[in-house]
Amino acid sequence: MELPTGEYRNTLDEKGRILFPARLRSELQDNILIVTQGIDRCLWLFTPGEWKSFSGKLMESASPFNTQNRLVLRRLIAPAQEIEFDKAGRLSIPQSLREYAQLTKECVVLGINKYVELWDYESYRTYLSESEPSFKEATEGLSGICF
Repeated sequence: MELPTGEYRNTLDEKGRILFPARLRSELQDNILIVTQGIDRCLWLFTPGEWKSFSGKLMESASPFNTQNRLVLRRLIAPAQEIEFDKAGRLSIPQSLREYAQLTKECVVLGINKYVELWDYESYRTYLSESEPSFKEATEGLSGICF
């Protein structure tokens, strides 16, 4: 299942709940998402089916006897939690994950087809600014893609 793409700004309330964009929510078959730590201090949210596929591939390729593999498993698999939408379409983000992503009031939700990223707004702006030179370099590596 693919989710729509898009960038959305929403507010995290004092109880750690965020209104999930209606456009993304309307594409979900279940009332549940799996949330875990992502890379770059954001959170990754998956549908249950996509999480099963992603985590299964990760577990199959990782050995608990390899230091780097254990690090990845501890950062991506271990903190994952199932969260359910409330009647208002909000997700309650667990405190440990809010702290990891340094979520404050203003947040950015990014739809990226297979998963969703949840960022603190200021952290995301800083990331975009600091990664601009790397982004330009990375796009040069895609020169074989034509449209």
